[in-house]
Amino acid sequence: MKLEVLSSEKDFAEFRIEGEKHSLPNLLKQKLLQDKKVEFVSYILEHPLDSGAKFVLRTSGKTPKKALEDAAKDIESDIEDFEKQVRKAFK
Repeated sequence: MKLEVLSSEKDFAEFRIEGEKHSLPNLLKQKLLQDKKVEFVSYILEHPLDSGAKFVLRTSGKTPKKALEDAAKDIESDIEDFEKQVRKAFK
């Protein structure tokens, strides 16, 4: 996976995640939408055979970088919780 920043400003960013179609991009989008300081986020695959998702992110009161860092931490926490539940369920 490769992250390419296409443009970055105080409250706006465009970036591309290479090697990802929908799984990670959709999860990331949903986590970002839970952040009250994220005004807008969306991603597109420019072609059905494309293996990179292009994101547009607009924030208010938080930089796009900070919003992405917070979303990544939330995803990591969710995965850790899921791992604990799997271990508990399959004793």
